[in-house]
Amino acid sequence: MHSFFSWMDSFTNFLWGGPMLLLLAGTHIYFTVRLGFIQKYLPRGIRLSFSRSDSEGEGVSPYAALSTALAATIGTGNIIGISTAIAIGGPGAVFWCWLTGLLGIATCYGECFLSVSWRVKNKDGHFMGGPMYVLQNGLRKKWLAFLFSLAAVLASFGMGSSVQSHSICSALQSHMAVSPHIIGMAAALLAGFVMLGGVRQISSLCTFLVPFMSLFYLAGCFYLLFANRSFLPDAFSLIIRSAFSGKAFAGGFTGTAVMLGIRTGISRGLFTNEAGLGSIPMAAACARTPSPVTQGLISMTGPFWDTVVICAVTGLVIVSSILKTPQAYAGIPIDSLCLAAFSQLPFWGTEILSISLILFAFATILGWCYYGECAVRFLAGQRAVKPYQVLYLLSVYLGAVVSLERVWGVSDLLNACMALPNLVCLWLLRKKIITETHRELNRRG
Repeated sequence: MHSFFSWMDSFTNFLWGGPMLLLLAGTHIYFTVRLGFIQKYLPRGIRLSFSRSDSEGEGVSPYAALSTALAATIGTGNIIGISTAIAIGGPGAVFWCWLTGLLGIATCYGECFLSVSWRVKNKDGHFMGGPMYVLQNGLRKKWLAFLFSLAAVLASFGMGSSVQSHSICSALQSHMAVSPHIIGMAAALLAGFVMLGGVRQISSLCTFLVPFMSLFYLAGCFYLLFANRSFLPDAFSLIIRSAFSGKAFAGGFTGTAVMLGIRTGISRGLFTNEAGLGSIPMAAACARTPSPVTQGLISMTGPFWDTVVICAVTGLVIVSSILKTPQAYAGIPIDSLCLAAFSQLPFWGTEILSISLILFAFATILGWCYYGECAVRFLAGQRAVKPYQVLYLLSVYLGAVVSLERVWGVSDLLNACMALPNLVCLWLLRKKIITETHRELNRRG
């Protein structure tokens, strides 16, 4: 068994060490160029996401669909992931993470466009969609649809539930002595209560939870940025300079070679916003929307909020705080840089960050539950959803009480198994995306 896991780790490191990063980054750049820098329509996408939908149907509102996707993507990676990126790749990793999020907006648009184009209605009149339906109905590649769906189900048990409940447990136990069994059961019960209401209840809670938890966390960040305002020009300068040169970093951290900073920043950006992974399109497909282009514009705002805003702000907070008090960062764990920054708040700093981590993790549990249900429904029909929900809640509980040494490695491999079929959709159907997008946007003026 040990040799199997060693082989799996080596293969996963190979995939994400070059091939997957190049493929995803290349896809981001290609669609950015061929769609005429679709990112310029972000203001329109934001406006549409808050507009009332006049489309008929039993789906959720476009804003609710976006909130469900954001619930899954805005997670602990926005905090811990940026901390490790800066510690490993230097402050320049923040620039590459930000740039990846900006370019990933185009890929997110394309995959959501396809998902809405090939979505279907179930017997209750609700929309269902995602890369598996595009692969099956658009490309006639059912085996790839099966591979994507199976990987999505398995990934939901790892990065979607157990990893998140483990994060909740760690955050709570850092402030109080409470049994992980109690934390695991409480998280599972709360998630189960929401899941009973189906997609409508999940999306309804996400429409409240996502803006609340984001603003709660960003409030602490903006306070720190104001407190560090005299160091912000130097922080901006250091991030840009370090993105293209291996400069030494303050406080004992060394910004290593340029390539390491690029690789670390790009990989963290790809993991946090999930553009190209194929998860966001499953939420986009359930929306009441007049056209694939409209929902694509709405859904592409997800990577903007997740990476271009939250990850960038987090990175700027950490870098400016290190420049202000470098002695506070000497010798601390690489995943604790944001914690050290929030400890500089005048009151309840670590508690605010812990609450943010708990909210982010719980929202991810809900978002990935919906993704897993979509994949299970495609594989085995509606009858398999309830058994899946039971197993999902069990994984929420187990995540809080068992060691998760292997989960991250397996999750990385499953992410690749999701991304590859989804990217096949994008490349083989790229002409449809580009042609119909330009036609409709030109018609709208």
